[in-house]
Amino acid sequence: MKRIHKERDRLLRRLARTTAIVGSVGAFACLLVPGTTAGSELAVATALSIGIAALAVVHTVRGSLAAAIVLVAASVVLVFVLGSASVLDPGASTALAVTGGVTSASVAPTLVVRPRGPVLVGTLAAVVLVGEWAAALWFGHDLLAVAVVTAVGWAVLAVLAGWLDNGVGVAAARIAEVGRAHEAERLASELEAQQRQDARVLHDTVLATLSLLAHSGVGVGAGALRDQAGDDARLLRQLRLGVPLDGGSNAIFSPGSDDDLLSTTFESVRQRFARMGLDVSWHGAAQLALPREHLDALVGALGECLENVRRHSGVFEADVTITDDEHTVRAMVTDAGDGFEPAGIDPARLGFAESVVGRLQAVGGRARVFSSPGSGTTVMLEVPKA
Repeated sequence: MKRIHKERDRLLRRLARTTAIVGSVGAFACLLVPGTTAGSELAVATALSIGIAALAVVHTVRGSLAAAIVLVAASVVLVFVLGSASVLDPGASTALAVTGGVTSASVAPTLVVRPRGPVLVGTLAAVVLVGEWAAALWFGHDLLAVAVVTAVGWAVLAVLAGWLDNGVGVAAARIAEVGRAHEAERLASELEAQQRQDARVLHDTVLATLSLLAHSGVGVGAGALRDQAGDDARLLRQLRLGVPLDGGSNAIFSPGSDDDLLSTTFESVRQRFARMGLDVSWHGAAQLALPREHLDALVGALGECLENVRRHSGVFEADVTITDDEHTVRAMVTDAGDGFEPAGIDPARLGFAESVVGRLQAVGGRARVFSSPGSGTTVMLEVPKA
């Protein structure tokens, strides 16, 4: 909002400066018409015109109220100088009108948008009109047309500035409304993403354990079930308390190093499935840097793929191969089990659609499935490095 108001003020200052300079030059040009003013009057009027233009620059550059007041006073003095002639030439009358309705009125755009600006602008306009009225009485000239031009000039510039200020206010309100709508949409998206993540975590941990219990833990020992239930309870406690599940923003995978975070993460996945009777062999020799959220997506999708192997393949062994290139990390999960027809996967199944595909798509990755009945299954998981 500050920027749009700064642009408004810059535009109004430029309008005021241009108006003052044009008015000063215009009035001076009228005075150059032969026979309009005497030599001494022309010299004084020239000095005043230059001074008024300088005051306009000072006022618009520094925002000086004092410069604006002095500019109006100088314009009134110029009215008296030009009105002092015994016979008021048409050129002098035009110069008076330009001075009152353009030069002096040039301060209106910048002042009217200030606090109590209309009152200030009205007061200064009244000063100029009173000066013209006093000059008319003092020198016996008819300056009614000049006064009308002066009043119209001040009114037009003040209304123009007020209209511009109102337009800026409306634009600022709409920008703020759009900003609020964007913020609401962002919060809704974050909430939806968090709900989807919570659903994935529940599906991959608690619901998987409950499924084992519902099937009497077939193929899994009682100790492994207790350990798994304990892990799930700790995970849910962390989620409930808002405790981060992992620290750091980057992770390294190195199959030969148990000290690296990503290796440790994969090792925990391997141990979990080993307790449930699935022997997972890890392959890969390079060290790979991954952002934290990409690591989480990859490990979560891997865990769901291994859970599908354990529950549906009919075998007790799986291979995970980690490879990478300049931009992408790939994890290939392979088993020699029963296989299936990929086209027959129900897209509404939470396990594959959310825990695998949804997870990877959230970080710009993807999943591909290669399988056929009786020929085993290979799932290719890909996540970008950045």
